Amino acid sequence: MTTGNGDAPAGQFVGFGCTACGNPAIEEGFVEDSGEYSQGFSRWIPGPLERGIFGGARRMGKPRRAIRAFRCQRCGHLELYAGEWL
Repeated sequence: MTTGNGDAPAGQFVGFGCTACGNPAIEEGFVEDSGEYSQGFSRWIPGPLERGIFGGARRMGKPRRAIRAFRCQRCGHLELYAGEWL
């Protein structure tokens, strides 16, 4: 099974590599959010962090993007990218 990125196996990407060590073998994963009432994955919200009256992040009405996460198979370095709008 391939990803559409040349001959890379599913979960591996060709076209960019690790920015820390240069290894081309990176795999996609996700950053888990296991907090109460979470959807199980983290999201990126534009703008600086603003805190509400109880100290939590103010995020009502703000647009969100999925976070695409990639891990280097050699050194373990993580790369995070803001993906599609949610």
